[in-house]
Amino acid sequence: MHLINDENGHVCHQGHCHEHAHCHEHANCHEHDNAPAEKPADQNEALLTYMLQHNQSHAAELDQMAGKLREAGKDEAANQVRKAVDEFQKGNMYLSVALAMVKESK
Repeated sequence: MHLINDENGHVCHQGHCHEHAHCHEHANCHEHDNAPAEKPADQNEALLTYMLQHNQSHAAELDQMAGKLREAGKDEAANQVRKAVDEFQKGNMYLSVALAMVKESK
């Protein structure tokens, strides 16, 4: 697997660059062809870090959406989105534990 990073070193995946929030500036993404080859453990750490940040970003976006739905009087839809956010957060907890284990085993 070859990781793609933007100019700030943030991991990009399938054409999408992510920090803690979406950068939405895909043109700034480029591959680091001259970067040293990563060990599998480093690749796992990088991918877990990316996925955790990616999911945290989506959870935050969905939480905002739930608020807007509630403001629009769509309480049941807002409740369903909030349930999804809860599941994202639960999954993020497991990813955080896995990431800590990968980092610990270095």
